[in-house]
Amino acid sequence: MLFLVHHADAVDALVDPQRPLSASGRAHVDRLVERAVARAVKPAVIWHSGKLRARQTAEPFWRACNPLAEFSAARGLQPEDPPEWIRDVVNADPRDIMLVGHMPHLARLFELLLERGSARTRAFPLHGMLALERAELTWSEAWREE
Repeated sequence: MLFLVHHADAVDALVDPQRPLSASGRAHVDRLVERAVARAVKPAVIWHSGKLRARQTAEPFWRACNPLAEFSAARGLQPEDPPEWIRDVVNADPRDIMLVGHMPHLARLFELLLERGSARTRAFPLHGMLALERAELTWSEAWREE
């Protein structure tokens, strides 16, 4: 499985240039984590972009879903990075992976990974989470949480 998570709501850059999660963003992450735990999500790897808001979104998943998971910032998850970079990495890795990043990157990655003509193709949920199932080098949406 591949789990794509858009970072939760962050404060405006005028308030804090590092853009930590807002109070509502922290509460939203807690709800997403509860849903992930209920779905038995247990990634072996949790990679985030390195930006504070992405790390703060990823950490609760790490603590609740699999504290033994590999947890780190990863190349290829910045907002404007080409989605092909991380696509090639996840396609070559058989483990269950969670990527925590940003728009528009996650939306482009989602479109790139999905099977062509998939009937379930919908927009990536803002501050949400998608689970994708692997079939060889193609992926299909299994479920989503918003």
